[in-house]
Amino acid sequence: MLGRSSLFARNVIGNFVRNSGHGGVPGENLPFSITNRYKLTAMFILFFGSGFGAPFLILRHQLLKK
Repeated sequence: MLGRSSLFARNVIGNFVRNSGHGGVPGENLPFSITNRYKLTAMFILFFGSGFGAPFLILRHQLLKK
């Protein structure tokens, strides 16, 4: 019974990938391009840097307030 269900799941997932229109190409379904490594690196630095730096900027703002 377990063998049949795993075979069925594999077939369903395989059909989904084939029919999804993405072709199974890595990164094709992402909302940003991964072809230019320098642009991707800059976007990662901005994205993660803004989240990491925000508390420090907020703290600086609060300390400089009168």
